[in-house]
Amino acid sequence: MTTSRKIGAAPLKVGCVGGGQLGRMMALEAPRIGIQMMFLDPTGIHCPAAQVVPHSQIIEGSLKDADKIRELAKDVDVVTVEIEHVGVETLQELEKEGVNVQPSGRVLSIIRDKFLQKEHFDAHKIPLPPFRETQTVAAIKDAARDLGLPLMLKSRTGGYDGRGNAVLQTASDEDIADALQKLGCATETNGSSNGQVLDLYAEGWINFVCEVGVMVVRSANGEDTDSYPAVNAIQQDSICRVVLAPARHVKTEIRQECEKVARNAIDSLGQGASGMFGVELFITKEGSVLLNEIAPRPHNTGHYTQDACTISQFENHLRGVCGLPLGSTKMIVETAAMVNVLGAPSGTEEDTLKSSNAALKMPTAIVHWYGKLECRAGRKMGHINLTGSSQAEMDSYLSQLLAIEGIPISSLPGGRLESSPLVGVIMGSHSDLPTMNAAVDILKKFNIPYEVDIVSAHRTPDKLVSYSRAAAERGMRVIIAGAGGAAHLPGMVASMTPLPVIGVPVKTSTLSGVDSLYSIVQMPRGIPVATVAIGNALNAGLLAVRMLCTSRPDLRQKMMDYQLEMTDMVNEMSSKLTDLGSDAFLDQMDSKNQAVNV
Repeated sequence: MTTSRKIGAAPLKVGCVGGGQLGRMMALEAPRIGIQMMFLDPTGIHCPAAQVVPHSQIIEGSLKDADKIRELAKDVDVVTVEIEHVGVETLQELEKEGVNVQPSGRVLSIIRDKFLQKEHFDAHKIPLPPFRETQTVAAIKDAARDLGLPLMLKSRTGGYDGRGNAVLQTASDEDIADALQKLGCATETNGSSNGQVLDLYAEGWINFVCEVGVMVVRSANGEDTDSYPAVNAIQQDSICRVVLAPARHVKTEIRQECEKVARNAIDSLGQGASGMFGVELFITKEGSVLLNEIAPRPHNTGHYTQDACTISQFENHLRGVCGLPLGSTKMIVETAAMVNVLGAPSGTEEDTLKSSNAALKMPTAIVHWYGKLECRAGRKMGHINLTGSSQAEMDSYLSQLLAIEGIPISSLPGGRLESSPLVGVIMGSHSDLPTMNAAVDILKKFNIPYEVDIVSAHRTPDKLVSYSRAAAERGMRVIIAGAGGAAHLPGMVASMTPLPVIGVPVKTSTLSGVDSLYSIVQMPRGIPVATVAIGNALNAGLLAVRMLCTSRPDLRQKMMDYQLEMTDMVNEMSSKLTDLGSDAFLDQMDSKNQAVNV
């Protein structure tokens, strides 16, 4: 049952099966859009959600206890979940009795069984790794023969954060027995499953280059589906440790394909697929996009949305399941990162809080602590979101958090945190550098991350193309291009990048730079290039800073201060000239110039 709703005087009541950190973060968003939440959780008033809602709205009990689920559903408008491993059969019974369950019991039953999930998406032409049902040891050996080794064995139900997965390196009885033991299946000494039907399936091994996450939100009436940007999901011991948004080292068209595949997968679930869905995908070496698996709820890879997007995944989940209009999924910052805070190896809260305490001193870091009563090594205790107007501005703080959390930078895409300049200063020849260095000096003055390179339109055409087309994805926002003579560089760059390009005509020995100026200002319609006076790279640097100012208030203030400095300098010269008179003033200036030359 679905209905379209509006925010009203009487709050909508949502009952959530599970009161962990995801439920807690839903509850923090709920009051702003007129929603009151209740929770069912095994730890009762000690669960994370209980710290943000009255204890009268917490029911203590198993997530599969039919009576407790019915108690939760009794006085609410919508029942939802924060985890899929719940009493789905009870939810399906409640739906038959008229209770509004979102996402529906049917959808939850498909997703909680990963093999049924694979079968569903395969039937709907969603790209997947090869997979096979393996109910017996003989079936496992057949899968190893047909799908190859290594082979990933997975539990059909109950697995998350790496639990329920085992890698099979060989098809020997011993290796199979070890894998089955890891997966909780009883075995005989010869690897036999002792006659039991194994609740497992196998996936062919995928040599992926990148794991990507896409959060998809769908309305209860099925009319609207939207997705947040594709992100890098960096795993360590099968637990998501870092998220980078938007995804780095992934071409724009592949990111878009990830988002399309994710939306298509959720839409294929049909009626009852509502709220947030965490979609995990692989990108292969060939650039193919394969769906890994789906969670029917807010997800770890979407936590960054709390501070980097117009509407967070938690609010959008509530909007989706309640039939409210979906919120914007757009990022409101250039870049963002999420770092999971796990219980320190020592298990002490003091050690675990080190990264959070460091983040409190960082200007664009936001700490989200879950309030769990017990701190254990490896347990998810919180997360830290970082935002920035550029990767370069954010990554210095990110590297500090990674060091504290013990996450190697080598695990990130590309194996390192690359410097990401905001401004590229390029020129056709090294002989142009004395002119272009004035732009560099301005960028230094304003602490703008920059890079300087030689890119010749005629001598290195391949480099010209690759530099121009990759600049925006690398995080660059302005390109200053100096050129003399024919001066084709600025226009050629502008034809291949969406970024603003500032051309600097470099003075030459033949026509004193006039030819360069004429060439730059006579670009064809549709290929804009800004320009400055011949040799005036200083103004090109200032213009680049002003372009960046449009979205950076702090930088805009620096520019205003710079303008005041120039005003003060002119006023000081005016006062000296008035006080000294023109002759004495010129003598003083000549003396200073002679001293500088000496």
